[in-house]
Amino acid sequence: MATKAKKITKDSIVSMYMDYVLENEQLPKTVYKFCKINALEESDFYLHFGSISAIQKGIWNSFFTNTLTVMKKNKEYEDFANRDKMLTFFYTFFEVLTLNRSYVLFVMEHSNNPLKNMEQLKGLRKHIKDFAKDLIVAGNENKNLKITKQNPQLFSEGAWLQFMFLLNFWKSDDSAAFEKTDVAIEKSVNTIFDLFDNTPLENIIDFGKFLYKETFA
Repeated sequence: MATKAKKITKDSIVSMYMDYVLENEQLPKTVYKFCKINALEESDFYLHFGSISAIQKGIWNSFFTNTLTVMKKNKEYEDFANRDKMLTFFYTFFEVLTLNRSYVLFVMEHSNNPLKNMEQLKGLRKHIKDFAKDLIVAGNENKNLKITKQNPQLFSEGAWLQFMFLLNFWKSDDSAAFEKTDVAIEKSVNTIFDLFDNTPLENIIDFGKFLYKETFA
């Protein structure tokens, strides 16, 4: 009796791709070569991705999706304040990245062209900005005075810049269990919320001291 061929899924192609990158220490140059090495029909590949670059973007998108899935398993999450939701997001996202650290470090350092790195993060940028924007929109609904409402677009841009800072910090973090990244997440989230809430300056100064210490000490 003939063995039934294993169904090719989006996740299985992603797994093949990540294995290829890490085992060969290079990105596949063509869809044809990638499929041939993995005994994969090109038609099966194109059912899920239109190009190699589409897989790269898709992997970052899946990191985001996996993060939301993990977060929402916590039944208390929906009752969190916006600050705690953002903290939970970054803590969880970087835990997901840590599980895939070898791949992430390789693809981020493979190209010296920052624009190419930004291209693979294009979909993730939209996801993170939308996530941050939704937090502020929801928070504004509970505020009666227009002057107390926050700008969702401005906050979402700040959240993206914050993520890029944390990503670069995490890439260089050599502390046990990436404890310094956890500290950077806490300080940066508290700082950005303090800026938007127009509250004490000491957290901003504290965050600045932390950055200086990690950069120059």
